Amino acid sequence: MGDVGQSPTVCVTGATGFVGAAVVEALHESGATVRATYRSKARLSVLEGLEVRPVKADVTDRGAMRRAVRGSDAIFHVAGIVGANPSDRIWEVNARGPEIAVEAAAAEGVSRVVLTSSVAGVGTSAADRPSDERQVYRDGHLGMTYHNAKHEGEGRALAVAARTGVELVIVCPSYTLGAPGVRGLRPETSTRVVSNYLRGRLPAVVDSWTNVVDVDDVAQGHVLAWQKGAGGDRYILGGEDIRWIDLLRKIGRLAGVQHPFIEIPVGADSLARRAAALGIASPISFEAITLMAQPHRYSSAKARKELGYEHRPLDETLRRSVRWFMEESEAGRFSAPDFSAMRLMTRAVHVADAVGGLAAGRRAAAALRRG
Repeated sequence: MGDVGQSPTVCVTGATGFVGAAVVEALHESGATVRATYRSKARLSVLEGLEVRPVKADVTDRGAMRRAVRGSDAIFHVAGIVGANPSDRIWEVNARGPEIAVEAAAAEGVSRVVLTSSVAGVGTSAADRPSDERQVYRDGHLGMTYHNAKHEGEGRALAVAARTGVELVIVCPSYTLGAPGVRGLRPETSTRVVSNYLRGRLPAVVDSWTNVVDVDDVAQGHVLAWQKGAGGDRYILGGEDIRWIDLLRKIGRLAGVQHPFIEIPVGADSLARRAAALGIASPISFEAITLMAQPHRYSSAKARKELGYEHRPLDETLRRSVRWFMEESEAGRFSAPDFSAMRLMTRAVHVADAVGGLAAGRRAAAALRRG
């Protein structure tokens, strides 16, 4: 990582993550000088080869954030945690972090902030049509920590921006795949689905919808939002809608690997919530089942019209994802203990498939979908 003297100067939080590293690279290519925040020095290795100025800061520390953004022309608040646990930390980073970032911008005279939210903050869609930025959030009753925290983070950041005059532009990426532009980046929540499936460690999937976008298209969407986005507005950065089952089969075909998995019908998410309330243990998180069971279909028409945003074909993104997995696997970066509850469950699924035990389940799922 070398020093650069170009302007403008931008600060990127979450710079060592999957999306954050791609945003850093896109900003560097646009001619910006990038100041990258980090918590763990060990994580900085993923930015090797990119010209950045590293600044240590926890995004929930107001003082550290003010020091990190001081002298910047814009802030890209990409930092966030995808998942359900630990819930307190997820809420702290995803709900309070955006508020603190905009407060730091106002205190240090930074006039523009691009906030990375998520389509989770927009809310789940109807099963038969995509949602857009105008949707009213209605997911609170589902108890999905990540969705609720992302939505809350948007609201808090907008409130601070309205009070202080900071221009806040919100981008909402959908399910992000593709290939990291930097080497050695470990699989994160979205890319882990690809690695788990191709390693035969994904025992089940819910028969619902997701929307998949390439990480490099998301990164370019961030730059466009900075350059063209309207203050106080949000933009969905999505790709193509696809069913989870079809997504995994596409990945398998591209990789030349087909692993069996249980097809969980959509209605099973209500049973998962009841089981969770009763304290029943499961190798698959009940919140993960609930999240996957909700339809996530989205339109990026606003971003296309107002920002000039574009996304590549889904098959290209999946080919990049599979190629990345193969290269990282050959480099030995996917080693893991052979014993785990998920591993045992996956082996049981393979046995059931070998004796024809999954065929009836697939027929039942297809019948439910038609009904």
